[in-house]
Amino acid sequence: MQEIILDIINHFGYIGIFLLITIENIFPPIPSEVILTFGGFLTTYTSMNVWGVIIAATIGSVAGAIILYIIGRILNAERLARLFGSRLGKLLRLKKDDVRKAERWFLKHGNKAVFFCRFVPIVRSLISIPAGVAKMQLWPFLSLTVIGTFIWNVVLVFLGRIAGNAWETIAGYVDVYAMIALAAFVLIAIIVGASFIKKRFLNT
Repeated sequence: MQEIILDIINHFGYIGIFLLITIENIFPPIPSEVILTFGGFLTTYTSMNVWGVIIAATIGSVAGAIILYIIGRILNAERLARLFGSRLGKLLRLKKDDVRKAERWFLKHGNKAVFFCRFVPIVRSLISIPAGVAKMQLWPFLSLTVIGTFIWNVVLVFLGRIAGNAWETIAGYVDVYAMIALAAFVLIAIIVGASFIKKRFLNT
């Protein structure tokens, strides 16, 4: 996958970075650290400049986030509540109130969640869906998304430029961080899932 990413950036420059980052936001396994650090490296010997790469990447991030936000709006809390109240939902011991609780939590903490999750691989993309489900206002969502992704992009692009030919080393370090973040996310999901099963299935 890395060779394909590098070929696209080499051939299409800023447009390639924009498209790759947009897709990366929708399909998180695509490594943004490779896209951004290599983009930074290219600014050391091509006509591409740092701020051009950062802006292209930020626009791509926002475009991807908007797509996932729209998916969340289409799903919306009402449809999820109906699903939870269906026969399948009852079989899985889901309750309509679960949706309302999640929605209330997001409305209370959503701004912090959208901003800080932009610095966590995988989660930085997925957070846009619950934002849409909770019907978070679009302008705060966009503002926090722009600021968070801009900071993330600035750091990685400049690291790629500073590292030069060693940009892959930086990408490797960020990849390790991504794996640790993913492991933590999976661990939290397992703990929450185990707690849910114990509460809904074992304590009845």
